Amino acid sequence: MSDLLQKAWIERDGAIVVTTVDSKGVPNSIYATCVELSDDKRIVIADNYFFKTKRNIEAKSKATILFITKEGKSYQVKGEVEYHTSGAMFDWMKGWNPTKHPGHGALVINTSEIYSGKEKLL
Repeated sequence: MSDLLQKAWIERDGAIVVTTVDSKGVPNSIYATCVELSDDKRIVIADNYFFKTKRNIEAKSKATILFITKEGKSYQVKGEVEYHTSGAMFDWMKGWNPTKHPGHGALVINTSEIYSGKEKLL
């Protein structure tokens, strides 16, 4: 299934939407443009200006991302999160994150579910 995610990711169009929830279950969604898919098929998002998202991550929130392909097909990816301020994932993020942005940390989403519309792909 990771090949399906990789193919869809290559065809994605524009920003992604990242959603986390706080400790009371209140969702928070943001647009993110500084994102990449790692070699091991984890989604990595540069923390350039997180506020509520970072608090939610610290509260052990899972995350969902939503993106659309150039053909107009939507994908939703859900998973557990990791947050790195050093190490390999952080260094990799710093390598592609534009230098005009601070890159405070790397949010890594470990994919556990993938949907396209109502169809569950993983």
